Amino acid sequence: MHKVKYLSMMFNPAGKIGLGTAAIGRPHYINVRHEKPIENQTLPDFKRNAIKMLDEAYNKGIRFFDASPGYGLIESVLIEWLQQNNDEDIVIATKWGLSYQANFNINASIHELKEHSLKNLNAQWKFSKKLLPNLKIYQIHSATFDTGVLDNKAILTRLHELKKEYDILIGLTTTGESQVEVLKKAFDIEIENELLFNSFQSTFNIFDQSIIQLGSTLQDDSRQLIIKESLANGRLIPNSFFNKHNNLYRYISDLAVKYNVAADAIAMRFCMDSFPKAICLSGASSANQMRSNLLANQIKLQAEDLELLRSYNVNPEMYWNERKTLPWQ
Repeated sequence: MHKVKYLSMMFNPAGKIGLGTAAIGRPHYINVRHEKPIENQTLPDFKRNAIKMLDEAYNKGIRFFDASPGYGLIESVLIEWLQQNNDEDIVIATKWGLSYQANFNINASIHELKEHSLKNLNAQWKFSKKLLPNLKIYQIHSATFDTGVLDNKAILTRLHELKKEYDILIGLTTTGESQVEVLKKAFDIEIENELLFNSFQSTFNIFDQSIIQLGSTLQDDSRQLIIKESLANGRLIPNSFFNKHNNLYRYISDLAVKYNVAADAIAMRFCMDSFPKAICLSGASSANQMRSNLLANQIKLQAEDLELLRSYNVNPEMYWNERKTLPWQ
């Protein structure tokens, strides 16, 4: 079995937190906003803010950046940024399969389009490969059963070719209530008697803990786990939109006082303590959010805290149905 050095071990002093760039690559995202958005930004202003956020992350010690063509301008911004930051320790992960469609219009009927075809893979790789040599992980964006991507031999073979030619990890991201079943299928896919997928980016948080059952597999020496949606798109930050979670909000607030951090750091630390070898993504869109997220590196939850937080998990179907109600903001 192909052994993989854990990328998370490369990051000092920012521990195992990376930056997910969806919120800085395009102006609108599915979430619960806890800060007032900046209105009427021009395109140059938007790009300058993205560069500023990348600089902020780098200066705070973050060396892992997760991107996608579905995140608007972020790949082109990263290419420009990397030209000014020649640091071989910067690790870029990007994806193929989704493209951004909204053109900065919050009222667009389609914000992103999924196409898991060989033609789209080759087209998006042609641009994404400009991120080399910092590009280390190339992922199928939102692999699900309905697109048939995990049964498409031509696509799987092409990904294996990229893996061997460019010495990169091939991964996938999962979403939806079937993510455990998707991961199980992906674990066993081989091309030329070699496991194809070594990187798995999945939703995990206090609400949706479904992948915990795969913990030993996701954390062996042949696989890298990347955790996304650790804050459940903002739902784990105490707010008035989801009163049914008030008991959890009170407990998170108590823990925030106990550890002298904000609620976001508690939620992220829960993920980091549950999967110690994982990279946990911050989805920060402002410097204040990033600084608050990074405080998760400075604490470690006690066993009794983790046990009680685990008791607030919900059925995956319920989690994803609630997520579908979130607006583009």
